[in-house]
Amino acid sequence: MTSIHRIALVTGGSRGLGRATVEALAQRGIGVILTYQVNQEAAEAVVALAEQSGVKAATLKLDMGSSDSFSVFAGQVKDILGQWGLSHFNYLINNAGSAHNGGLADTTEAEFDRMYGEHLKGPFFLTQALLPLLADGGRIINISSGLTRFTFPGRIVYASMKSAVETMTRYMAKELGPRGITVNVVAPGAIQTDFSGGAVRDNPEIARHIAQNTALGRVGQPDDIGPMIASLLSDDNRWVNAQRIEVSGGQSL
Repeated sequence: MTSIHRIALVTGGSRGLGRATVEALAQRGIGVILTYQVNQEAAEAVVALAEQSGVKAATLKLDMGSSDSFSVFAGQVKDILGQWGLSHFNYLINNAGSAHNGGLADTTEAEFDRMYGEHLKGPFFLTQALLPLLADGGRIINISSGLTRFTFPGRIVYASMKSAVETMTRYMAKELGPRGITVNVVAPGAIQTDFSGGAVRDNPEIARHIAQNTALGRVGQPDDIGPMIASLLSDDNRWVNAQRIEVSGGQSL
């Protein structure tokens, strides 16, 4: 193993965009702590893949909708860092969350509350719980969506929560500026993953429609996003702060 200089914590790192981000970070020599909610086996496979790049890696279970567990989770992160001879990590990527399909007329209050818990309340209070462990001069990246700029039927709740995340990002940047911590939001367009039941990946009609409405003429892949996030964390981008960066290939221009 190489000596550890930088550590990233990636929520939802066992699949999709989170996995692509973990892989890109590990390839750049950044150690990772990734979280999963259900599939421990998949998470451990990503850990093994990261370790093949010569970095330390570990996985922890985390439910973004259960904010009352975050203090215990922070303690687990602290323990892992201690095992690695560290007291702080450097980068937090708030990525985890699930999709919701439903319109104004048919969304239930329980569904609304789940989206709120996973996508807004969860990242807010998880970041709060981890602040003592985040190194000064560190980075936070919150994941939003292209759906805060363009609209699709059935995405009203999910997109509304992500819009709030974008506002939260600017306030985080303002409050954490004195510690030298930058906070930005990355907003992917449609990506071929298992998100939302794999609709973009598995439905040729949906994929074709998106490709026809994207300037670069295709649907996004996880590898279009993970390396971009990793590059945003580099010192080359130290002056980028409080920004919404859409990574969509020019979707719905």
